[in-house]
Amino acid sequence: MPDVDPEPRDIPLIPGYRLRRGSSLDRALLVKFMQRTYRELDPQHSGDHLARTVEQYFLPELPLWWVEPEAIADATSRLGGEKQRPSPVGCLWLGNSIDQMTGKCHAHVFLLYVHPDHRRRGIGSALMQQAEAWAKARGDSQIGLHVFCRNQPAVNLYQKLGYQPQSVWMVKQL
Repeated sequence: MPDVDPEPRDIPLIPGYRLRRGSSLDRALLVKFMQRTYRELDPQHSGDHLARTVEQYFLPELPLWWVEPEAIADATSRLGGEKQRPSPVGCLWLGNSIDQMTGKCHAHVFLLYVHPDHRRRGIGSALMQQAEAWAKARGDSQIGLHVFCRNQPAVNLYQKLGYQPQSVWMVKQL
């Protein structure tokens, strides 16, 4: 599927934050953000498999966006004469999924993460609006995501935005 916005650029997200399009050079940072997400749910989580997940599913034509505070981004420090980007405080990584009922391909949220110090400011909602706009622009009729049941703040956010369960993934430890 064609990339809707292939050029990395900074765009306003919400007051005080901007959105920057990621690139294939951001794989290690993406793994780091995934590890943060899983460690918040389970501090004992090793995250060893996450690099393989990124390697398998990260495609240059699918979007990765970073959230950066504007104040920090505007005051980018100089190191050796070169501008250095600020550390992101949030991330949105999208991919593709197949609807098991219809067989149609649609957008899928692989990762939505906002650092705890920056939560409850509208960043997650703004990122989901970005995801939905991207999906609509490429012609998708739906967008999907996976959320852990015990991640109640995320469940609440998605329900507030109109997301509804379509199936329940069940596991049994053996």
